[in-house]
Amino acid sequence: MQRMRRQELARLAKLGVAVVVVALVSAGFAIAFRMSLSATSQALGGTSIVAVMEAAPWWQRLAMPALGGLAAGGVGVVLARRASAAGGVGNVMEAIVLGRVRVPLVRSVLQALASWLAIAGGNSLGREGPLIQAGAATGEAARRVFHIDEPHARLVLAAGVAAGFASAYNAPIAACLFVVEIVTGVLVLEAIVPILLASVIATVAVRVVLGGAPLYGLRDFHVANGELVAFAVLGVLAAPLGVAFLRFLALGERAWQVLPLPVRPAVGGLACGAVLLVVPTVAGNGFEPLSNLLDGKLAIGLVLWLVVAKPIATFASVGSGNPGGVFTPTLLIGGIGGALFALGLHALLGDAISSSGAYALVGMAAALAATTHAPITCAILACELTGDYALALPLLLACALAAGLARRLYIDSVYTAELSRRGLRWRLTLDGRRVVESQQQSVDVV
Repeated sequence: MQRMRRQELARLAKLGVAVVVVALVSAGFAIAFRMSLSATSQALGGTSIVAVMEAAPWWQRLAMPALGGLAAGGVGVVLARRASAAGGVGNVMEAIVLGRVRVPLVRSVLQALASWLAIAGGNSLGREGPLIQAGAATGEAARRVFHIDEPHARLVLAAGVAAGFASAYNAPIAACLFVVEIVTGVLVLEAIVPILLASVIATVAVRVVLGGAPLYGLRDFHVANGELVAFAVLGVLAAPLGVAFLRFLALGERAWQVLPLPVRPAVGGLACGAVLLVVPTVAGNGFEPLSNLLDGKLAIGLVLWLVVAKPIATFASVGSGNPGGVFTPTLLIGGIGGALFALGLHALLGDAISSSGAYALVGMAAALAATTHAPITCAILACELTGDYALALPLLLACALAAGLARRLYIDSVYTAELSRRGLRWRLTLDGRRVVESQQQSVDVV
């Protein structure tokens, strides 16, 4: 009996060391990824990729996304020749939940490189995808180095995902919820402890190097209880907005398949560059215009342009195969919807409602909830991104309505859609997780 206890303690100690290493390495990768992108923009003469594009001549706006896409497509050719498993967050979910696939290390590194090239070129992409993938790959490396058994290996992978997400957004609570609500779908103590530890350690590491302020700066919005009705309506409207964006991106992926690699991402980058000729603000993930929306500083004319330009630029960038996330672009699109909704309310009710920034914040979280089907994650993420927890009630209300209605409109989230295209479907119920294979067979994973 004592020997079994010693063995169990040894396994737990090894797991703890692995989680710490995974968190620190994931944070280090995220810091390098973010700082190198910032340094690239500064080398090109701007504080951000948006500033670079706004100051660039027309030919550079066209050329940079195309060249970034061409370079990413070149890496994609190398990836296509590898026999390793598919990449992406969907593959990570399958590895953690079912444990029947591995997160390919070399492929993950190459995908991160391709993402960096496409993002640095100004394509309309988020950076959370490569950081989450890198966190999971770090967990896979730890499994091999520390010789961790299969049940604990899946915990280390989940911890890596949480560390990658926390490093991307400086949001440790939302990172834990992301893994629980989206990736694993279950909340058990054995999983939540390493996930929490990894999120905290990664966030502290990032804050030491990059600073501890919320990603979008501190906000202090005030709303009246009577406005909850308006925020509920915004949540309902965010559902079809998010679903339409998902369908639009899926259409883009099918439409771009007629072109081969590495031409496809280059042409997609060129199309994104064509949008930048008119609206250079759509370059990158959407951080800069979303910050201005929250401040209420974005001119209505530019907001109206962004309604059309950002989805098209993301359609061109993501659909053509440029690797990257759609998390932050979705936040911007939801923020635009919330700001326009607030302008309409102001026209009807005047100063009786809150600032447009409050509606932009709720709108961005609700649209994200509609695409991820993760209302708690999105509500808490909005709080952590702005340091404003006073909006917790309208955020929870709008995100719940958006996610619930979106699930009725379109059964898949942005992540389960990726799995469905590969013939793997699962649904979460009160009885557990039901995995439905393409052969119409099903198995319950509780």
